[in-house]
Amino acid sequence: MAPYEDLYGRRCRSPIGWFEIGEAGLIGPDLVHQAMEKVKVIQERLKTAQSHQKSYTDVRRRELEFEVDDWVYLKVSPMKGVMRFGKKGKFSPRYIGPYRISKRICKVAYELELPQELAVVHPVFHISMLKKCMGYPSLIIPTEDVRIKDNLSYEEIHVQILDRQVCKLRTKEVFDVPPLLVDS
Repeated sequence: MAPYEDLYGRRCRSPIGWFEIGEAGLIGPDLVHQAMEKVKVIQERLKTAQSHQKSYTDVRRRELEFEVDDWVYLKVSPMKGVMRFGKKGKFSPRYIGPYRISKRICKVAYELELPQELAVVHPVFHISMLKKCMGYPSLIIPTEDVRIKDNLSYEEIHVQILDRQVCKLRTKEVFDVPPLLVDS
C-alpha cells in the first residue's frame, strides 16, 4: 500500500477528485467548476495563514536606513570551530568595527570602507549585517593599544598602591586592594 494510505487509512485523492467520494459521477464542466471552487477556497485559506504570519513578523521588524558617512558595526556570524577575525569559538566577536559607509548601493545594500587587513572581504553588505554605531568612532580605543594576549588576558602594571584593606573571614584575614585606589 502507498505511504499515504498506510498513514491515514484511506487512499490519496488527486486534485481532480477533491469532491466527496460519493459524487464520482460528475463529468465535464461541473467537475472543472467544482475543482476551481476548491482551488479558490485553498487560496483564500493560504492568504489568511500568510497574513497571520506576516502580523507576527511585522511586530519585531524595524525599518533601518543609513546615510553615507554614517558609522556602523559589521556583524560577524559565529560558527563553531571557525576562526573569524583573530578569535575562535565562543569568544569570537559578534560585531567588528566601526566602519564608515562610503556608498549606498540600493535600499538594503551599503558599501563600507574596510581597513587593509580586511582587503579580501567584499565591501558591499546587506542591511541585516549592519548595526548603527551610537557613539563617536574617534573615541573608540583600538584593540591593538590594549595588548590583549591570545588567551584573552592582559597584564596590569601597578605603579603605586595608595590604600589597603583587610577583609576578615571566619578563620583568616585577606588583604584587599580597592581597584579605584590603584594608581596606574
